[in-house]
Amino acid sequence: MEDLQRTGRIELPEATLFFDPDFLPAGQADALFEYLSKEIPWRQDQIRIFGKQYAQPRLTALFGNNGQTYSYSGITMQPAPFPPRLQALKSQVEARSGHTFTTCLLNLYRDGNDSNGWHADDEKELGKDPVIASVSLGAGRAFQLKHRKQKALRYRMQLGHGSLLVMGGPMQHHWLHQVPKTRRAVGPRINLTFRKIG
Repeated sequence: MEDLQRTGRIELPEATLFFDPDFLPAGQADALFEYLSKEIPWRQDQIRIFGKQYAQPRLTALFGNNGQTYSYSGITMQPAPFPPRLQALKSQVEARSGHTFTTCLLNLYRDGNDSNGWHADDEKELGKDPVIASVSLGAGRAFQLKHRKQKALRYRMQLGHGSLLVMGGPMQHHWLHQVPKTRRAVGPRINLTFRKIG
């Protein structure tokens, strides 16, 4: 698996990435992590995998400005309105990425046992070629990508505190990505994924 630790625009076959490891100043990233850790109404849903129910290996929350629900893995989430601090972050992400977003799915990885397995953000409510902007806070975690058909195309990145990763183009149709479990002792990580629904 090849390291893909580049800054700026990254062109891959059938995918475009943009990575800014220093998107948020350290002070803002620290304050936002503290706020989200304490103030967000985190929940742990049951997900359906191959017909069986499991406790999702992370906590989640959903915010949106148009009331549109988001469904994946047998879960349907109803968004809460954006609080001012998340609305401000959304504006920052939109200015940096050049895209507008309606919705933010937050993930809290409490330790190395929490994860997000191989998947694509290709739900129909996201549209044909969705753009997903991901802000990471807290402990750095590995982010892995693999092409659905070209098995040799496998990459990994380290997503650190205050970084921004934008996935675009037809990527969600041709690539899978994950945040794997790790045996390393790692602290909590919060990931905010901005997307457009409706």
